[in-house]
Amino acid sequence: MEQIWEGLTKALYMLISGDPEVLRITLFTMRVSGTATLISVLIGVPVGLFLAFRVFPGRNLAVSLVNLGMGLPPVVVGLFVSLMLWRSGPLGFLGLQYTPAAIIIAQGIIASPIVTGFSMAAIGQLNPKIRLQILALGASRWQLIWLLLKEARLGLLAAVIAGFGGVISEVGAAMMVGGNISGYTRTLTTATVLEVNKGNFDIGIALSVILLLLAYLITFSLTFLQQKGRYS
Repeated sequence: MEQIWEGLTKALYMLISGDPEVLRITLFTMRVSGTATLISVLIGVPVGLFLAFRVFPGRNLAVSLVNLGMGLPPVVVGLFVSLMLWRSGPLGFLGLQYTPAAIIIAQGIIASPIVTGFSMAAIGQLNPKIRLQILALGASRWQLIWLLLKEARLGLLAAVIAGFGGVISEVGAAMMVGGNISGYTRTLTTATVLEVNKGNFDIGIALSVILLLLAYLITFSLTFLQQKGRYS
């Protein structure tokens, strides 16, 4: 209990004093996780829309792969990305191993199936008659897509929240592909693991508290937009 109190006190001190290292790690975490979430939305929403409305041979297989990806262990993703990006790997010539880009790639792979699955569910729950009514009014294909996304916006925001939550709390893949390099690829989660391994439990708890506050503030903002859209 004393260590928890020390961790909370340490977190408060870091926040008030504006510790430069913590600030740098926090901003880096927001940057890579935010970028990975954006990439997953750009991939997941169109794929979810396609799977929700298209019937084609192998659709059940595609949906099952999406569902599998939603529960894909991050360490497996980290291992796969590492094998691809190592110097001896097929993408080793890019020189991305142990860089922020490698973390973004790994987190994007983790979040994309989550966003796809939630998007597919949100769009698939729309009344099928809405699509027919929109087409009957003479809407173009792009207008149809925009109106369907607008109707499913609450579920799509839930997809964004789930995708972001999946990457900001991730640690295994980030350490495997990023290397936890100070001032370059260290995130709040990997920094927490490092401090705990060093026996600095108070700093580890403090970083965990800061991570929780960051995740809460962002998810609260997205939830606010979601609930606001419910009554607009």
